[in-house]
Order: sequence, then C-alpha cells, then structure tokens
Amino acid sequence: MLRAAGVGVGDEVIVPAFGNVEVAEAVALAGALPVFADIDPVSYCLDPEAAEMAVTPRTAAAVVVHRFGRPADIALLHAVGQRHGLLVLEQGESEAPYDEIAQRRQRAAYLDAKLRGVQTPDGGDGHTYQQYVVRVPGNGRPDRDAFARAVRARGIDCRVPVKTPVHRLPEFRRCVVSLPHTERAADETLALPVDASLTKRDMHRIVSACNALGGLLQPAF
Repeated sequence: MLRAAGVGVGDEVIVPAFGNVEVAEAVALAGALPVFADIDPVSYCLDPEAAEMAVTPRTAAAVVVHRFGRPADIALLHAVGQRHGLLVLEQGESEAPYDEIAQRRQRAAYLDAKLRGVQTPDGGDGHTYQQYVVRVPGNGRPDRDAFARAVRARGIDCRVPVKTPVHRLPEFRRCVVSLPHTERAADETLALPVDASLTKRDMHRIVSACNALGGLLQPAF
C-alpha cells in the first residue's frame, strides 16, 4: 500500500505507537522511517495535533488506525494532510453485522451505568465496541495488572489490549520520542468482555467482580 503510493527510502511516515506493530513494520519494509505520534487519550487513535507536530520536510504520509471500534477523528487528520501535502491512509477494523453491534452497544451501556472504580470508555459517535476498554486508575501498570489478576480469579475473562507500545519494542527503540498519552494508556487500560453472546447473568458477574475490587488495589511488586 505504501510503496504503491510512492512512499519509500528517505521518507517519514507518521504512525501511532499504541498497538499495531504491523503498521510500523510496513513502513520499515517500504524503506521509510516510522515516526511515532501520540494518541488522543479518549479515542486511543492518532491525535491530529500530535500528528501535525511530528511533520517534518521528509514526512510523506500518516497512517491512521481506528481502535477498539471507535473511529479516529479522520476529518481533522485529513485536514493536517491537506495543509502539509501528506498522504493520509486509514487502517480500519473488520465490521460486524448490525445486530451484533447493537447488542455490544447494549452491553456497553449496561457496564457504563453499573461499573464503579474504573474509568469507562467515552462512547462517542459510531463506537461499535469491538473491545470495551476501561482504565484502572492508580500509579500505572502495577495497579492495572493486580486488578486484572483479581478479576480473572473471579472467573471473568479480561485482557490487556496493548502490553507494550511499539516505540518500546527493541526494533523501534531508536525512534526516541515522548508519548505520554500512549504510555499512560498502555499502563492503565483493560478490555472487559462485551460480546454479543454474553447473557444478563454474565454481565452481572462482570460488574460484581469489578465493583468488589473498588478499582484500586495495592501495587503488585
């Protein structure tokens, strides 16, 4: 896709570091340099202002990744591209049938109303809840990980959506950059079940397990 668009050796491509290592790898395979920009802390997608700050004379493109079923602010990102003459590419997520999306939204609304002690996602326009991602407040990863272990011990399937931001991976550490929203999201986020197959009883169990912990635990050393 990048090579077909004329992106190659000597070019820079702005990408998010919150997951999606394959995007940075595709940039490198095209001979270009991935330049990491921070995410919007609400949508977890590439932040338009951060992307614009990352533009240099060598920037040829930006790759926008839609996350967890919530679309990026593509209008603002295209505006950045137009101002600087950049190609703006989108990586979407597989679409589910309308009925499945409607059921996910119903379950997400239930969690929004019932969960305590964690920060629930901001639904926004068009959110399909491919993942229901909460934040566990506290001092970063130790608190989130302790919370996740305790929830799993109560029989609830949950997972850390992004264990290591791409710019922390060994092959990309040369791309030194400060990404505070990306770092914090990687340390605090946790995906809870919101599948269309979940019953009312399942949803009640999820809420009970999470609320019993109060959101904050002692750090896990």
